[in-house]
Amino acid sequence: CSAHPDRPPSPVNVTVTQLKANSATVSWDVPEGDVVIGYAILQQRQDGQMQRFIREVNTTNRACVLWDLAEDADYIIQVQSIGLYGESQASKRVHFRTLKETDRLPSNSSNQGDITMEGLDKDRQLQTGEIIIIVAVLLMWAAVIALFCRQYDIIKDNDSNNNKEKTKPSSEHSTPERPSGGLLRSK
Repeated sequence: CSAHPDRPPSPVNVTVTQLKANSATVSWDVPEGDVVIGYAILQQRQDGQMQRFIREVNTTNRACVLWDLAEDADYIIQVQSIGLYGESQASKRVHFRTLKETDRLPSNSSNQGDITMEGLDKDRQLQTGEIIIIVAVLLMWAAVIALFCRQYDIIKDNDSNNNKEKTKPSSEHSTPERPSGGLLRSK
């Protein structure tokens, strides 16, 4: 290895997450046993238009947000660990592509087959999730209604057994004299 003995080892497991149209998060791991006091990230567009160098010391962070990226563009990043006696060799090159701003450009989204498919998959997942919730709510309501009907049947049965006299004069409610007559009759 051509690495200097005092230099820390290169970062490993460099990954890009939270990919959006104009930002992304890069994270990495540092092999155990070496004092790492910071990191340096080289970020460049694959077409060579833009290059950025991010350097941060006195931090134990193992992630960094890349901001102000161009949408729908290819980028390459490499991460270096900064030790007390120098910087590590650069990590493996990691390639990623920013997303297209589909909200802003709905007419052109058909050109990007992969991204629109991902979007459709996400929508589909959301829909199935919503359907599951709706079905669960409906089942819950069905159970509540069934329970209520059962309780209501029991109450109705009890009422019809105990108060047959009270339930009979339902057709005669229109005349106000009848209820007192009904009470007399029940004696």
